Amino acid sequence: MAVPANNSSNVKTRVLTAVPLISGFLLALYLAPAWLWAGLMALILTEAGREWAGLAKLGRAASLAYALLLGLSGAALAVYGTASLLPYYLAVAFWLVSTLLLAKGISLRNPLVLLPLGILILLPTYLAILALRQESPDLLLVVVGLVVIADSAAYFSGRRFGKHKLAPSISPGKTWEGAIGAWIAITIYALAIHFLDTDSCGLACLPQVLGAYWTLFVLSVLGDLFESALKRQAGIKDSGVLLPGHGGVLDRIDSLTAVLPAAALFWMWLK
Repeated sequence: MAVPANNSSNVKTRVLTAVPLISGFLLALYLAPAWLWAGLMALILTEAGREWAGLAKLGRAASLAYALLLGLSGAALAVYGTASLLPYYLAVAFWLVSTLLLAKGISLRNPLVLLPLGILILLPTYLAILALRQESPDLLLVVVGLVVIADSAAYFSGRRFGKHKLAPSISPGKTWEGAIGAWIAITIYALAIHFLDTDSCGLACLPQVLGAYWTLFVLSVLGDLFESALKRQAGIKDSGVLLPGHGGVLDRIDSLTAVLPAAALFWMWLK
């Protein structure tokens, strides 16, 4: 079956944007000193904050002020450090509650709700990406890889097999077939990572390993759906236009905002 020209063009644009993004991320992940990594991630946090303020319908000046406050707060925490796990617990608790919010279709248009929520979601994401990278660049790559593989598998399996809508009132393009395809891909990914690791515990802890990967996968779906719900309430398709074919920064990190704090917690528990 031929792919419509506009779809082919969109896929090409997505790929052309993704290649330098992935290359830049990998170079920074493995070569950048800690201070540069923290600064680069703070810039991403700032842009994500600006786009989040846009979801709350703030004006340009107010959006910039909110974004700078968020970025500077993250940078300050990176410089002075924080050993507290409370931000991660709060973030994970929110994502568990988000299931009820999505199911009930609760409106979150009020800036007095959305703006603190942005801090609760984005700041722990920033702290988690610093903590996981400090622990091991490979560890962070595995977590980010999980989200990328889930997103890609859901996109292509949904296009090929999608018939049953996952959440039609939130994101009509997402299907159960796409989600199942992503779950299968994540399971294969988890098994490969686990058994290729010479220090792994083998079959003895495989159920716990799969449970952790599947939990992170479910959280990635929640993160994606939640941002989709916010965009629908705001009446926009993408959170921004910074990344051709992908939208804004929030459109790229929506799943990561739910996955990274939980992954950081999992790793702290293992230690």
